[in-house]
Amino acid sequence: MKKMHWSSLLIRTTALAWAGLALWACTQDRRPQITFPKTDLSTAALVPKPGKTIATGDAFGLDRYTALYAAAGDGELANVADFLSVQIRAVTGLNLPVNGQGEGEVHRAIYLNRTDSGSPEAYELYISRDSVLINSATAEGAFRAVQTLRQLLPQKSNDTLAAYPIWPIPTGRIDDEPAWAYRGAMLDVARHFFPVEDVKKYLDIMAYYKMNVLHLHLTDDQGWRIEIKSWPKLTEVGGSTEVGGEAGGFYTQEDYREIVAYAAERYITIVPEVDMPGHTNAASVSYPILNGNGKTPELYTGTRVGFSTWDTHKDTVYSFIDDVVREISEMTPGPYFHIGGDESHVTKEDDYVYFIERVAPIVRKYGKRVIGWDEVANATLDSTVVAQFWADEDNARKAVAQGMKVLLSPARKAYLDMQYDTLSDYGLHWAAYIPVDTAYIWTPETYAQGLTEADILGVEAPLWSETISEMSELEYLAFPRLLGYAELSWSTPENRNWEDYKVRLGAQTPYFRRMDIRYYPSTRVPWQEPEVPEPIRD
Repeated sequence: MKKMHWSSLLIRTTALAWAGLALWACTQDRRPQITFPKTDLSTAALVPKPGKTIATGDAFGLDRYTALYAAAGDGELANVADFLSVQIRAVTGLNLPVNGQGEGEVHRAIYLNRTDSGSPEAYELYISRDSVLINSATAEGAFRAVQTLRQLLPQKSNDTLAAYPIWPIPTGRIDDEPAWAYRGAMLDVARHFFPVEDVKKYLDIMAYYKMNVLHLHLTDDQGWRIEIKSWPKLTEVGGSTEVGGEAGGFYTQEDYREIVAYAAERYITIVPEVDMPGHTNAASVSYPILNGNGKTPELYTGTRVGFSTWDTHKDTVYSFIDDVVREISEMTPGPYFHIGGDESHVTKEDDYVYFIERVAPIVRKYGKRVIGWDEVANATLDSTVVAQFWADEDNARKAVAQGMKVLLSPARKAYLDMQYDTLSDYGLHWAAYIPVDTAYIWTPETYAQGLTEADILGVEAPLWSETISEMSELEYLAFPRLLGYAELSWSTPENRNWEDYKVRLGAQTPYFRRMDIRYYPSTRVPWQEPEVPEPIRD
């Protein structure tokens, strides 16, 4: 990534002719001189840990005289600046003008600047007494930098520095970029349905910790959760129940588009999953012509797996899949479509391979890249396919032998639905008990024998919903463990250390409180007592 000296940055910033810069400059001599307490940027509780941090021991005073500027004429950066303004207002109550769209004096400023080099999510963050400079090649990189700045913002103002509230932000420089391009979480909305607002809250938290993919498990034996207009009974019948026999639910296409758009505003890609040929009972109940297990399908509300399949040699099945993939792909701008492929126990091996090899071209026809659980590597596929390793390292190696990338989700380390311990209120333990430290203390780069770092697309933490039915239960299983996966997939191995991480994790309680995250308070983490107002949503 191209590096620039502080003085060069200031010259470049001036040369760009920021809107409102003249107003800021002419007020410098009139502003009050404030002495801030010494700060240390290198000890800030940032999650994930940045690549390189240099502290300079002073502070930038965020206050009512601060303005936000995005590079002139750059609409994408202006949108990121608007997002930052909203988040600052949520914490501080300050209404910061963007690009000079406010009234009054400007003593200090935050600048978002597009550079001409650097990887898509890389950024440089320079904080001095007078300015905050965010440099990135893309708006996505600027958005990641904004999350760092949000985490540096004190939850409470220092009211002793001046006659008005000031939020001191430690000064210094951060150079940062992710270790992995794919940093994901999966949410199972099929076993239990979670409404749009719950998904949005999950996306908000993911964005705060720089995660960039949400994989939605939209279909399973217990429910079909996405409207398909050409096959309406999928939701009318298949979406009518869930585990335990409750009413279930589904996303209309308008709902789904709303989720996709909300994610895109946070630079998060949605990966839709239609699990097949197993985990398909809800679809077969809706349209029995699809069924292939030789039994009359009925609505299912239990948690058993492996009993369902489609008729893999019936052309109608593939016409159905074509319609489903087409309608969902039209609403999904991201590059991936997940075809499931796991635990299809009653599908004969030859039929399973035939099915996967026939479905993959359908997905490619609609411009998407196939992801499947690691079992799909038993079929002959091309190198554009991604195998999601969850159970079988042999399957992961088979995928690599075919030139495929592997997405790491090992159940023994990365499954968020595993219980923390024997006393956990929710979750299962068929793979392992996964306490907070165990979730963090592993190395994705070397976890699977026979896989090199170049073979790995990234890390994803799945959350299956057999034992949870509402947001508070989801949060109990996901938090705080999800933050560990965020760090494992962003930070480099030399920046990952449990003793350091647990202190930074414990300092997240003000944000958890503000977002009303009902997390599991593991005794392995030194939690800080949150001293913040009542919860405020992002």
